[in-house]
Amino acid sequence: MKKSLYELGETPPTGHVPEHMYASLIRPERYGSPGEAFRTEVVDVPRVGRGQVLVYVMAAGVNYNNVWAAMGQPFDVIAARMRAGAQEEYHIGGSEGSGIVWAVGDGVEQVRVGDHVVLSSCQWNESAADIRAGADPMTSATQSVWGYEENFGSFAQFTVVEEYQCHPKPQRLSWAEAAAFMLTGATAYRQLTGWHPNVVRPGDPVLIWGGAGGLGSMAIQIVRTFGGYPVAVVSSPEREDYCKKLGAHGVIDRRGYSHWGRIPDISDAEASAEWLREARRFGKAFWEALGERRSPRIVLEHVGQHSIPTSMYLCDTAGMVVICGGTSGYHGDVDLRYLWMRQKRLQGSHFANFQQCRQIVELIANGAISPCLSYVGDFDEIGSVHQMMRDNNHPPGNMALLVNATSSTS
Repeated sequence: MKKSLYELGETPPTGHVPEHMYASLIRPERYGSPGEAFRTEVVDVPRVGRGQVLVYVMAAGVNYNNVWAAMGQPFDVIAARMRAGAQEEYHIGGSEGSGIVWAVGDGVEQVRVGDHVVLSSCQWNESAADIRAGADPMTSATQSVWGYEENFGSFAQFTVVEEYQCHPKPQRLSWAEAAAFMLTGATAYRQLTGWHPNVVRPGDPVLIWGGAGGLGSMAIQIVRTFGGYPVAVVSSPEREDYCKKLGAHGVIDRRGYSHWGRIPDISDAEASAEWLREARRFGKAFWEALGERRSPRIVLEHVGQHSIPTSMYLCDTAGMVVICGGTSGYHGDVDLRYLWMRQKRLQGSHFANFQQCRQIVELIANGAISPCLSYVGDFDEIGSVHQMMRDNNHPPGNMALLVNATSSTS
């Protein structure tokens, strides 16, 4: 018998789209601690428009963007959408996931009902003037993050996505494994291969901040796959061991240094000299971890304020610091003398385009890269897992949450 609402894990008849669904919601009145911001509620199943796909979500990945969404800062995603005309006074997060194609809109040709898919994290208007003129969709004025800037993410029984967000699920992966690699994997892949001529090549030293995190775990493997030498920065012996098992050529424990944060004003000679001593000491640790006296040709950044000064100082002449976030703050100081006189590059990088997503899926599918799934939680853990991430108590690697899947191994 067809119903208007099904329990989590209860599969509707094929082709039947129920009226309602369970979703983990953030509402403005709950902004603050992620552990308190998420609540399971019943809402309407989103409608499917032209070029769109309704997906029965099996599992969802966990990323820091919905820590920000839960806190309501630095960007109030609900207020921004409502100013643009949205009606929903709530946010359904989740910017990656895996599931089954349940319904398709007009014009959808590349996926069919019943396909098992992995969902990528950004949306854009394929008819936009800049894209039609040849722009990378990730640089389009229409680009936005699904499950963060856009509503109806993967923390719900059903989600609606654009057709190009659907990628074939690698058969060797469980639903949970398939849900947790795309955002970090594709982001790291673009950072390391998308900015010619500064792309990772055989023999290249690469410094990777947060080596044991989701992004760092994927970056270590990608650098190794392309023949480079990844050196990871960590904050504990356990994370050092984890990175070495992934293939890190060397590891640096950042706890042994005290120069993190903003650069002292150049007028303060004593403080500036102390900062430079610590930065040079960190550089020596990089040489020791690498096993030779070479600077990183690429520095993979996402920490931001605490580490950018060191990254720019340490990066090789004509090398690149490529950054995709600012988890420690957004005001990163750069000593411009090192930037222009050593002709270095500071490059922003944001997620990945369709081709780059497919390339990371292929590397995962053929076993060249592991999804590094370290934690699988249940749907009712969405808030607590984001709180764990906010408190930096999460395990190394990537995390996933079961939605309609009933087992982490299936």
